[in-house]
Amino acid sequence: MNSKYLWAMMPLLSLSAFAETQFEAKLKGHVIIPAQSFIAPPKDAPYSFSHSGRFTGKGNQRVEQTGANKNKTGIGTPFAGQPLQGFSGIKTLGNDRFLLLTDNGFGRKSNSADAMLFFHIAKIDFENDEALIEKTLYLSDPNRVVPFPIQTEHSGTRYLTGADFDPESIQPIEGGYIIGEEFGPYILTTDSNGVVTSFHETRVNGHLYRSPDNPMADFTSGKDKFDVPRSGGYEGMAASPDGRFVYPMLEKPTIGDKSGLRYLKVFEFDVAKRAFTSNVYKYPLHENAAAIGDFNLIDDRRALVIERDNGQGDEDKSCKVSAKPCFSNPAKFKRIYLVDLKAKDANGLAKKLGYIDLMDIQDPDKLAKLGARKDGRFTFPFVTIEDVDRFDDNHIIVGNDNNFPFSQGRHPVNADNNEFILLEVGPFLKQK
Repeated sequence: MNSKYLWAMMPLLSLSAFAETQFEAKLKGHVIIPAQSFIAPPKDAPYSFSHSGRFTGKGNQRVEQTGANKNKTGIGTPFAGQPLQGFSGIKTLGNDRFLLLTDNGFGRKSNSADAMLFFHIAKIDFENDEALIEKTLYLSDPNRVVPFPIQTEHSGTRYLTGADFDPESIQPIEGGYIIGEEFGPYILTTDSNGVVTSFHETRVNGHLYRSPDNPMADFTSGKDKFDVPRSGGYEGMAASPDGRFVYPMLEKPTIGDKSGLRYLKVFEFDVAKRAFTSNVYKYPLHENAAAIGDFNLIDDRRALVIERDNGQGDEDKSCKVSAKPCFSNPAKFKRIYLVDLKAKDANGLAKKLGYIDLMDIQDPDKLAKLGARKDGRFTFPFVTIEDVDRFDDNHIIVGNDNNFPFSQGRHPVNADNNEFILLEVGPFLKQK
C-alpha cells in the first residue's frame, strides 16, 4: 500500500559498498487489468458494502453520493461495488493460475471501513493476452477468532474490512491460506473459503512487535510502544518449498534498532504449530530504497525481493524537464533482487546475488501495451510494485499495486491500471 507516513531514524550505515551485479531482463508478455474494474459484494454481506470509498475525502467524512469526491486522477468516489484492485501479493499456482491478494482498500485504516477484504484465483495467460478472475474469496470471521472489535462486529457474516486489517502477503497452506498484514502486524490463517481460523500477534523471542495502527495497544498511555513504522508490516511473506514454514518480512526497518545497519527483519513461522520460531533473518535494504514490495522463495534458500523508492513516472517526463502535466517525483529505484537468506556476512546480513532493474527492461519484440519507448526499453515506473514470483526456470511474473484510484505512474493525470509483465531472466535466476 502507498503510505505518506514519514518516520525518522538514526543515521544508518550504507550498504552500497556491497558488490551488486545487474542482470538483463527482457519483456516477454504484458497483460493489463483496467483500473476501473469492480466486483459486487456477496449477497449475504451488509447492504453498505454495495458502495465503497465513502470515507476517502477530506477528514474521512462520509459522502454517500456516487462519484462526488473527485481526486487528482479525475475518478470520483464513492464507487458502486468494490474495486478489484490493487494487488499486494501474488503466488504462482501453475497452469497460468495465480493467487492474487487485494489489499486494504484505500490505503489507510481511517478511510477503508467500507472496503471488503478478499483474494482471488486468477488466470493470467500471457500467450493469449488474457487476465481472468476465476474465483474471489472474502475474508470473514463468523467464529469470532479475531480478539478485537471489527467493523461488522454485530452482523451475522462478520466480513472483514480495510479498517480491520491491511493484508499484504499471502501463501496457500494445507486446508486454506495464510496471510501477512500490516496494522498489527499480524498473521492470519483461513480455511479454503476465507474464514479466519487463527490469529497471531508478532511475538518473537519474547518481544512483541507493534505498529502505530495496532488496535490492541494504547499508545496514548505511554505504557505501550511501537517499533514497526506505519505501513511497515508484512509486505512480503515467502513460503518454504515443503510448506512447513512461512517467512513474513517487515516492509521497513524497525524503529530504535541500534545496530547501525539498514536491514529488514524476516521472521519464521511454523505453519503446523501456528507459532513463530526463534529464527530471524536480516535482509539488507539498499540505501536508495524506501521499502520492499514483495518476497517469494524460489528454493529452500534463495528468494526474489522487490525494492522500491517512493517515486512514480518516467524521469524524462519529470517536471524538471517536461511541461505540465508532469511527474514531480519520478521513479528512479525499482529493482528485483535475488538473495540467499542462508548465506550471511559478518553482520548476519543475507547475501544479495544480483538484481534486475525495472526501469531498464529490454523490449526487442515490442510487446509493451503501455510505456513503449523509442529507445527499445520498457519501464515499470510505479510507486508500489508489490507482486513478484517465479513463473518457470527462466521467467518471473511482476505486477504493480495501483492503489486505485490514486497512483499515477504511466501518466501524470490518469489512474494506473494493474499491469502484469512476464520477464525473461534466466541467468539471473541461476545465480548462487
